Amino acid sequence: MSRIAQFLVVIERADGCYGAYVPDLPGCVAVGKTEREALKHIEEAIQLHVAGLTQAGVQVAEPTSTHRYVFVQLD
Repeated sequence: MSRIAQFLVVIERADGCYGAYVPDLPGCVAVGKTEREALKHIEEAIQLHVAGLTQAGVQVAEPTSTHRYVFVQLD
């Protein structure tokens, strides 16, 4: 039986590229020249990561990460 999970992906812009990682899947990371490319790569990385865990007999836990924005005054 297959199921669908929604993972939080954090995207960071660096010098000339974008990096992405998944807090609920430690070690699951990807990079790309654009944000769109990084998202494409992280989706592939998530699929590979989950497949590897499943193949190793490790149950993939339900995602728990969420996000909130915090606004602060910058002087």
